[in-house]
Amino acid sequence: MRILFIDDDEKISSMMHRVLTFEGHEVFLASNGREGLREAERIKPDLVILDIMMPGMSGWEVCGQIRLISDVPILMLTAKDEVADKVRGLDVGADDYLVKPFALEELLARVRALLRRTARTKTSDKRILSCGNLTLDVEKREARRNNHVIVLTTKEFELLKIFLEYPRQVLTRDSLMEQVWGLDFSGESNVLEVFIGNLRHKLEHGGMSRLIHTVRGVGYTLKE
Repeated sequence: MRILFIDDDEKISSMMHRVLTFEGHEVFLASNGREGLREAERIKPDLVILDIMMPGMSGWEVCGQIRLISDVPILMLTAKDEVADKVRGLDVGADDYLVKPFALEELLARVRALLRRTARTKTSDKRILSCGNLTLDVEKREARRNNHVIVLTTKEFELLKIFLEYPRQVLTRDSLMEQVWGLDFSGESNVLEVFIGNLRHKLEHGGMSRLIHTVRGVGYTLKE
């Protein structure tokens, strides 16, 4: 995903460039509002992270201008923890709001959530998802592999749909748990492994090759 980070603090920008690049994203930096607007028009990012307190053109102004040309998700950063500032940011079109100083893990979680929303929007009009010889008819809730119908439970369907929305990408265990069972899920700790095992059994029916692979210490990926 393309992420545009707009902040006049060089240290924070440099750090975020390293962190987000390490997460696998293509990162673009802008040191002020006007430069950020030009970059937003030029690169058409999948996500904008925007500081509010900048000289010249404030983050609120930048957010409002971006909203005139794009519906890209915008995460606003500010040193102020005022309700009025949060309301103003949301009113001008921001999708989320984070107060400095922030925990890096929280920022990355919010980035992942916003990018998932972007990815889902891009795939929402696709009725058929596929990877290799596996297809999923989202509307009919029907999975097939080599034209063999695979009967899925509700949770198995949701889990497989996520894998097919992000084929060949490594999905962390926490991300899958959050998307399928919700942030407040408090069931058995091995519930994901059980469902992965069930899905594998069904997808590998008749001796077909494995599609869902374990990435040790990280999560899982769906690939041929």
